[in-house]
Amino acid sequence: MYREKPDNELDSGWRFFAGDESEEYTDKPANFELYDVNTIANYEPAIVVLLNTPIGSAYMRDGSGRFAPRKANA
Repeated sequence: MYREKPDNELDSGWRFFAGDESEEYTDKPANFELYDVNTIANYEPAIVVLLNTPIGSAYMRDGSGRFAPRKANA
């Protein structure tokens, strides 16, 4: 998960990926859906404490399954 500048006032800026997407997959806009961030938090409550972190924040699950800070687009 990473946060970029929101596209509009309804956008939180958060982008969520499984982490195993190929570049070919991510190059196709049809492979993406827009969801309210609350919907994602209902599926994964562990993200709630991270949602107010600033633009440029990025997290990835570590070996224990916890979210650990990462460089955006890394």
